[in-house]
Amino acid sequence: MLKTDVTWPEDFRYQTKTEWEPVGFFSEALCNATSFDLMLGFFSSTAINVLSYGFASFIYNGGKMRMIINDILSSDDISAISMAHEGNYLPYFDLSNFESLCYTLNNRNRHFFDCLAWLIRNDHIEIKIVRMVNGNGIAHTKCGTFSDGINKIGFEGSVNFSLSALMHNKESLSVFCDWNGPADTGRINGIQKSFDRAFKGEDDDIEFIDAADLKGYIIERAQPKHLQELLENEQELINSLDKEGMPATVRKALSKAQERITAAIDKMKVSKQVDLIAPHFPYPSGPREYQQIAFENWKNNIQKGLFAMATGTGKTITSLNCLLEIYKRSGYYKALILVPTITLVNQWAIECKKFGFSGIVKVYSKNPNWRKEIDDIEFNESLDSSGKKYSYIIISTYASYARDNVFNRLNVFPRKQVLMIADEAHNMGAGKILSRLKNVPYLRRIGLSATPERQYDEETTSKIMKFFGCDSSYIYEYSMAEAIEKGVLCRYRYYPHIVRLTSSEMEEYLEISRKLAQYYVFNQNTFRPKDDDMLTALLLKRKCIIHKAANKEAVFKEILERRIKDKGNLDYTLVYVPEGNKRDEDADIYDNTDTIGDDAESAHLIDVYTKIVRDLNPTITVRQFTSNSTERDNLLRDFAEGKLNVLTSMKCLDEGVDVPRSELAIFCASTGNPRQFIQRRGRILRTHPDKHMAEIHDLVVAPEVCDSEETYKMEKNMLANELKRVYNFAHLSENLDDTIREMEDILNYYNLSIFNV
Repeated sequence: MLKTDVTWPEDFRYQTKTEWEPVGFFSEALCNATSFDLMLGFFSSTAINVLSYGFASFIYNGGKMRMIINDILSSDDISAISMAHEGNYLPYFDLSNFESLCYTLNNRNRHFFDCLAWLIRNDHIEIKIVRMVNGNGIAHTKCGTFSDGINKIGFEGSVNFSLSALMHNKESLSVFCDWNGPADTGRINGIQKSFDRAFKGEDDDIEFIDAADLKGYIIERAQPKHLQELLENEQELINSLDKEGMPATVRKALSKAQERITAAIDKMKVSKQVDLIAPHFPYPSGPREYQQIAFENWKNNIQKGLFAMATGTGKTITSLNCLLEIYKRSGYYKALILVPTITLVNQWAIECKKFGFSGIVKVYSKNPNWRKEIDDIEFNESLDSSGKKYSYIIISTYASYARDNVFNRLNVFPRKQVLMIADEAHNMGAGKILSRLKNVPYLRRIGLSATPERQYDEETTSKIMKFFGCDSSYIYEYSMAEAIEKGVLCRYRYYPHIVRLTSSEMEEYLEISRKLAQYYVFNQNTFRPKDDDMLTALLLKRKCIIHKAANKEAVFKEILERRIKDKGNLDYTLVYVPEGNKRDEDADIYDNTDTIGDDAESAHLIDVYTKIVRDLNPTITVRQFTSNSTERDNLLRDFAEGKLNVLTSMKCLDEGVDVPRSELAIFCASTGNPRQFIQRRGRILRTHPDKHMAEIHDLVVAPEVCDSEETYKMEKNMLANELKRVYNFAHLSENLDDTIREMEDILNYYNLSIFNV
């Protein structure tokens, strides 16, 4: 409590280089308050430093905060950033200033933003940005109030709100406490009245600026952290003061905060041992609004539905939240989760554990014990006549689930209680699984995909939709445009690069085109008959020429050289190299739409592209991420931590593998499959606190064929399909004009429009 648990100076004045350090006041006040109103001239790096000690304790108390700021930057910040921008003028209030400021954050600063993001996510803070109508700012205003629900204090003074000033300069701060009589109460009321008038917009001298972008940016940059993690970070910051050479008076002033933080952590650890036994949502802020809407829609559709959600928007968490809601209402959870690859089996298991789910069984070839584990589930279910006491989660690849013996083993559990989750639900339309949908007993169903439709197959699409209880529309849709607009995915720039075929490639390509024209039905814009072996072979040869066009290598090298020139490095670069024709053993063996290369020729190609990266500079670290990679998880971790600059891959990063740190993606492998290119874009658009803008380069092979009218028309129609990908990428990018300029010649040649393909 503010009155009883804080030791106050006799004159209620704090001054640097004395026993009563101002930084100690803020630390103790934050540790003992439940509400904090702050009027601050600059939301600057200097102010951030001061408030970093005690902020997590304030959150632990259930604290709520209101803040008024007049500008983002202090004069020192403006000078520092202006130098970085070569002296360019900085506008009065611009979010880009804040972005520039964030580049300089140290651990103390980052802790402040993590705490601020927690308050925003949990709706415990209100931020008002104001502009002075008469031109006079509140830059020198440093005042506010603290309350613990019983007592209230106010503060103001000449103090320069910076860590340097509070710890080294001669700065002072006056504090007023409501238990000290009418005089102090009057001063507190005056500070509060001034704050409230400004906050409510009743001050004629100020006008508001929308703070939504600022709050959204803070959330985007800060990773969600548990309260205990915030407290532990704060504890480490205070412990590090000795190493930073802070004055003894400052260390002493913060010692009480250290004691309170330690006590809070110990208390949380004890309660956590109890709380974490039960499943729970993994982030303190709870499900995002759109994730909760998805649950409500699914519940109201007799617990069936397809979630059409853009890659990177949290499909996994959305579906597991539905399972969590079942647990909250019934006291149990039972799920069968189907995924395309072994990598995803392990990723889903990790996500399930974050929710506190246990009893997880992985059904795939690399787990020799899965049969015994399934037997154990069956045995425990047989002992539970109600079927409601025993909880478990079974995660299987589609390849395993499609086998006769596995299909039968995994479909014997309570039909009304098990929730089936189909990740990348288009796989439900493949081979044996499609023919067996009618034999799946489980009534609770969720299908997840960025693109639930299987390409070119309306009948299969209809069957999948019906299986998930969606006759004509999805239960919930969350588009990539909406996700980018709301900051769930990051903004990006897109650069297509037209690649020409060599003379020998063009000669072979023309020969294939002449033969393909015999199978092309022009009025239907398709090839017939589709099951013809010769047609299949010709299409595959054509695809290989495009995928492996030799000139891609030179274009690829130019992109890398330009990036190094502009940025000085190739950090967080993801490269999709051309594919071959042998299937990835970890992929869905029934997916006939795409092939993936790890045959001899493809192995050579990925070596070629990897060597191009390595030859640019021997200090660049580059590794291959393929179906044969034995340390996939380690590669992804090293990439995320910056120990590995570049990942070269074929198709293995298509299905749900998380690489949120990636900033630059280069697509050397053309794909006309909308599911594939949407997934690939989603990989690069995942948000990360240190990522502000993604960049995508797309190598587009567009042969100019004029051999005959038939081949010209056929190539025009086939190119139009390729341009669907280009448009899909370009229309949501920040630089649509660049795409139009790059594609202008080829569009004119075939008399096409990128906006009408």
